[in-house]
Amino acid sequence: MVDDRPIQASATTDATDAITPAAQSAARAPVVSSKADRAAQFIAEHGEVTFTYEEERKVLRRIDLRILPLILGAYFFQQLDKSSLSYVSIFGIMEDAHLKSIEYSWLGSVLYLAQLIFQPLAAFLLVKLPTGKVVGTAVVCWGACAAIMAACTNFGSLLAMRFLLGSFEAMIAPSCLAVTQMWWRRSEQTLRASYWNAMNGVTFIVGSLVTYGLGHVVSTKIYRYQSIFIFCGVLTVLFGISFLVFMPDSPMEAKYLSERERSIAVERLRANQMGVASRQWKWDHVIETFTDLKTLLWFILIVAISIASGGISTFGNLILKDFGFTNFDAILFSMPTGAIQVAIIIGSAWVATRISRKGVVITGISCLPTIGSILMLTVPRNGKNKGVLLLGYYLVQCLGAITPMVYAWSAQNTGGDTKKKTSSAMMFMGMCTGNVIGPLLYNTKDAPLYRPGLIANLVMFVTVGVLGLLIPMYLMLLNRRHTKRREELGKQSNIIDESMVRRKDMQGSKTLEIEQNEQVIRNIEEDNGLNDLPDLKNEDFIYVY
Repeated sequence: MVDDRPIQASATTDATDAITPAAQSAARAPVVSSKADRAAQFIAEHGEVTFTYEEERKVLRRIDLRILPLILGAYFFQQLDKSSLSYVSIFGIMEDAHLKSIEYSWLGSVLYLAQLIFQPLAAFLLVKLPTGKVVGTAVVCWGACAAIMAACTNFGSLLAMRFLLGSFEAMIAPSCLAVTQMWWRRSEQTLRASYWNAMNGVTFIVGSLVTYGLGHVVSTKIYRYQSIFIFCGVLTVLFGISFLVFMPDSPMEAKYLSERERSIAVERLRANQMGVASRQWKWDHVIETFTDLKTLLWFILIVAISIASGGISTFGNLILKDFGFTNFDAILFSMPTGAIQVAIIIGSAWVATRISRKGVVITGISCLPTIGSILMLTVPRNGKNKGVLLLGYYLVQCLGAITPMVYAWSAQNTGGDTKKKTSSAMMFMGMCTGNVIGPLLYNTKDAPLYRPGLIANLVMFVTVGVLGLLIPMYLMLLNRRHTKRREELGKQSNIIDESMVRRKDMQGSKTLEIEQNEQVIRNIEEDNGLNDLPDLKNEDFIYVY
């Protein structure tokens, strides 16, 4: 039975929470540092609040219904426009645009090269400017680039537009991660991150259907690849305009929520110990990002899986075609890839949330594409083996679940606004680096076996599996260091990580309730959760495995 008594927003909530927010503000008038997170300033102005489990669930539902569809759509259209090159690869773009094999490979790589170059700028803009407006503008701009690609009929113009497309798309992945950190508790972030990353799979299905339909339209005025670019680009621009209208910049500025709902949305994030939004760029956070060993390990992990992903995503339809399928059959057989990715991304996120172990799940997932790569390398290419080769190809596509798991894992273990953004930028720079390298390991001259690319993929999958087991060991060491630091400061050594505990469980657990009451109660001025501290300098930060 769920206890409906008001619950504290975090272990830091003051006993005066029973008083109304206005009375609290007048009574205590908390003084918040100018360097603190904007959420701390919001709480200081509006007062700390208590709320019931039902109230929090209602606010969470409203956030899910407004914020989640918008970031799902943004990520979907980014993937659709980015992947359009793969869709048109079997509809004559190489012949119509007079492309050489290596030029086609560079069209796949240059987009990620642009994203790599512009990641630092994206991190800076996401800290300094309103998130919703920055992302919405980027969506409109890259949609326009995708549509304009229809006018490109040679390598030079296609290369230039793909570079511009990547420049604007550099904003979307780190912004989706920033939005996830800004609106949801740590225990909720893994599943939400899996939802928007699952748009990779939805893009496979929708993009394949659109390509299949438009590919049958024969026109004497435009090439088939041009109609696909126009369709994807125009839809993206229309969505971008909607995003600008409906996306709030932060929970503190969400006008569609009432004042109390905004207070609850902010208070519930305090236990994350990560902050919400500071709009202040702090160089000490940047320095800590680049000297943080765990961030470096995640960077290596994301580079490894992105090398494999980049090659497969660019050459996937060509590989399927060389199994012995026709152009249109290759498109149809690529559609199950989308369903597989949606299922494995969300399913693995659910498992990781239930067992609270991401490293082990990543290692388990990496076994599937490892087996798939071995099948594609060893099974002869002939008509009798199409089914086995397809199985291998589909197993390789399970790699799509690893990237969002790494994003969520890194994000949940990073505190401080500037550090969160720079750490995310570093992850996406790793993703871009891998995706630049990946397509270059494949060459149409290696068809139909593509052995160099597939062998490189196999090595990457094994590397990912090993790192998935090593990183949790280092996180355990960091938790022990923070425990020792709390003891030195005279704080309680064993604290409860409320951000990773379901509220319903918290209310139903007598043991947890007793432990909570024994913790030192701190007010907003003393709470590290909204002081915009980087995680290594915040002894109250608890790392999750």
